[in-house]
Amino acid sequence: MSLDPQVVAYRAARAAAGTPPLYTQTLAEARAADLAAIRAGGGDVEPVHEVRDTTVPGPDGDLRVRVHRPAGDGPLPTLVYFFGGGWTLGSVETADGICRRLANATGCQVVTVGYRLAPEHPFPAAVLDCHAATRWLAGHAAELGVDPDRLVVGGDSAGGNLAAAVTLLARAEGGPRLAGQLLVYPNTDQRAGRPRPADQGSADDQAADDQDPLLFNRHSVDWYRGHYLADPADAADPLASPLLADDLSGLPPALVITAEHDPLRDEGERYAQRLREAGVPVRATCYPGMIHGFFAMPGVFDAGRRAQDEAAAFLREVFGLPTPPADTPVTATVGDER
Repeated sequence: MSLDPQVVAYRAARAAAGTPPLYTQTLAEARAADLAAIRAGGGDVEPVHEVRDTTVPGPDGDLRVRVHRPAGDGPLPTLVYFFGGGWTLGSVETADGICRRLANATGCQVVTVGYRLAPEHPFPAAVLDCHAATRWLAGHAAELGVDPDRLVVGGDSAGGNLAAAVTLLARAEGGPRLAGQLLVYPNTDQRAGRPRPADQGSADDQAADDQDPLLFNRHSVDWYRGHYLADPADAADPLASPLLADDLSGLPPALVITAEHDPLRDEGERYAQRLREAGVPVRATCYPGMIHGFFAMPGVFDAGRRAQDEAAAFLREVFGLPTPPADTPVTATVGDER
């Protein structure tokens, strides 16, 4: 299928503005540009009952976390969310819009983890940070009002990779017990130079998806991987490439979201299939005409809002939560002003 008309318009706007690819910029420039682009594409900022920043202990010092809490007393089911950005860009700020909307749409609490970034802190620093934060939230549930029996990990792109890796660590190390995993166009196979499957469009279509400098492409993938994996041999480690894990049985139910015109599509779909073959309940959706990053840009792509709605429905299902009334008002606290 061809690019969605909204993607065509987005690409044309980037061409007219002369927007340079992130991989051609310095780290400082790319980090600022990434945040600006996500804020511009995120749509209206939704108020949440409470939004506050705090810290939790990490393997090498405290980690910043942002807590998005809807109205409600007592412990709440909690999504631990890991932002995207190729393990190199991003922060709790870049995931703020996603987390606000998911908190409002589900009635669950969403906690974003500010894990350490590469290349300053290469693999496996981010994985260890995300697992440590998740374990701390489960073990100190009362401190942030977490229901430890209803805990899900999730993330987009590199964040989806980290969420998948955390489920592997949690299984290997006896906890915490997770109720689900939300994987949005996740990186699951870090090995370089792999061809895409023949059933994902014509060779010309694949080449366009993989090389287009106005969209996320194979150069982007390589640039991020080069920052994250100080040793290319680390690509064989299942914590870097969850698809390479020998056994995926016993992992929590998953929702895997992919985009048709995304270089990461095949590895997300293959991971969903391997989970299914291992007996893990899986729902997998590929959004036609869409590109990498659409989930974080509901202000630009209608499909981004639909995908966030699908994620919210999955969370309500695994948490056992009802659908909130559409006209439920949201009253923001002072802590929401940011």
